Amino acid sequence: MPNTTNETSSRPTAKGAGSDATSAALPTVDLSLGEVISRMAQEYLKPHWKLAAVALLASMVVAGATGAVPVLIKHALDNIVGTDAWMLLLVACAAIAATTVQAIGTYVARSNMATIGQLIVSTVQKQMFSRIMHADLAWVSRTHSGRFLSSFLYDANRIRDSITVTVIDLGQNLFTVIALIGAMFWLNWQLALIGSTIIPFVGFLVRRLGRRTRKATQRNLEGSGDLTAVISEALKGIRVVKAYDQEETEISRASSTIDHVRTTALKAIRSRNMASPITGMLSGIGIAAVIYFGGRSVQTGFLTIGDLGGFLSAMLLAYEPLKKLANTQTLMHEGAAAASRIFPILDIEPSITVPSGAKPLTVTDGNIRFENVHFHYGDGTPALNGIDIEIPKGHTVALVGPSGAGKSTILNLVPRFYDPTEGRILIDGQDVRSVTLSSLRAASSLVTQDPFLFDDTIRANIAYGTSHATDAEIEAAARNAAAHDFILALPEGYDTIVGEAGFKLSGGQRQRIAIARAMLKDAAILLLDEATSALDTASELQVQSALTRLMQGRTTLVIAHRLSTIKHANMICVIDAGRVVERGTHDELVAKGGLYAELSRSQFIAEPAPGPVKDDPAVAVAGE
Repeated sequence: MPNTTNETSSRPTAKGAGSDATSAALPTVDLSLGEVISRMAQEYLKPHWKLAAVALLASMVVAGATGAVPVLIKHALDNIVGTDAWMLLLVACAAIAATTVQAIGTYVARSNMATIGQLIVSTVQKQMFSRIMHADLAWVSRTHSGRFLSSFLYDANRIRDSITVTVIDLGQNLFTVIALIGAMFWLNWQLALIGSTIIPFVGFLVRRLGRRTRKATQRNLEGSGDLTAVISEALKGIRVVKAYDQEETEISRASSTIDHVRTTALKAIRSRNMASPITGMLSGIGIAAVIYFGGRSVQTGFLTIGDLGGFLSAMLLAYEPLKKLANTQTLMHEGAAAASRIFPILDIEPSITVPSGAKPLTVTDGNIRFENVHFHYGDGTPALNGIDIEIPKGHTVALVGPSGAGKSTILNLVPRFYDPTEGRILIDGQDVRSVTLSSLRAASSLVTQDPFLFDDTIRANIAYGTSHATDAEIEAAARNAAAHDFILALPEGYDTIVGEAGFKLSGGQRQRIAIARAMLKDAAILLLDEATSALDTASELQVQSALTRLMQGRTTLVIAHRLSTIKHANMICVIDAGRVVERGTHDELVAKGGLYAELSRSQFIAEPAPGPVKDDPAVAVAGE
């Protein structure tokens, strides 16, 4: 039966869980608008300075042409009253020229800045992706993928808009306002002083609105990240959602997050939209004052009708760019809010580093040695305490132990997914921290208990990381992994697209493709994290036989729970609370009657049950 409302309400919303979880790994940085503009101009606008210079020059041309319009109107009005038809025609032609120059200049400026904007987005996105790919696994694991997706989809585009607005709208409108104010002072400096009194008030109010807009935008971007996380999580766990009849719960979570995004978006929009009416109201006051005092000046003969007409046209023409300047401030604050979320990604420095002058790892025997290895999590919680293990060339060492004992941590230290807090790991006498990462990771093949496949062909997934492999080598690896037969049975064979994360295949099929990938790599060191856990009995025997052949002459570190996987290991290390508490062969450890003997009798290490087993069900194993 479906759960009641009270039962489903215990599920945390994305806003409550997601934003807290991501903020620990990806906090926003509090930067002023000036700091954001300075950095963006230096890092992203400067490389395209020629395009930007042309855009600014075009903006200045547009501003100059706009500033000439009030002067032309003055002469037109004065010549209407007079009798100089030739001058009137000349003014009309000049007006056509001015508007033509405006149109061409606007097109050039906006086209150039559109190009720069797209270049900036692609640059920011490439930099973010590169940073994430090279970042520490621990850092990436602490951050929800929705946070990264939000920065790619939303934040980068906000930054583009901010820079485009800064160069085009701010530049063009500022130049236009300056040109029109100049025209106003040229026509009549007394009226210009009256009309300009509103500008300080507009600046003060817009500044306050900008800060409000930035805060609202920051919350909106965070909500967008939470929404991305909710949708991504629900899609990945759709089978669990349906199996536990939780569709309404997930719909409620998504609806709550969508409502939050809508509310914050409306707050940002309202703050931004207040700039125009405020500017319009204040401009109206200025125009009214000019109409009164200017009209009185015309009545007394101090000004001509052309002077007043030209001046009023300058004020009216200045209204639109002044309004846009007000909006520009709020848009720039929105860009600053987005930048405060992107910069932590761009500025992250991995702790897994390679010393300068590091040489490639030279693998001769493949001997692995752990010397007094300790490991603490980021919060200081100990995971490993003084691990000493040596795996000679061609030997297989199995790690067993209860859940959370530290087995996977030990395995992950070999390819430097993490670094030990204390102690060192040596491969053929070389500290893994002193060699290049590419050579270190090229020396090992990894198969995990939760294999990942890319949304590509089976052929491409097997050859991933071994781009030079031939079709014959790919098929040979698949045969050794007991995968060839089921691959041929698929509609497109090796060219079958496996779908997102390999969803078109069963768990056992995905595992065998992952094993084939490791076999094809043919590295000197094998790292197996319960590599046969998802296989049925018949396939496990085939793959185990292939792994046994593959392990000949190679150094293997294996985490396993099935006796069939570990009972022939050269040495078994029993891990408990981050320590090696027992070591020896299977028979020796069973005879001791210690922790290994207890585990071997429990559900954590059990021989596969006889009889046929379906290919897809997950095998219950302990966590690491």
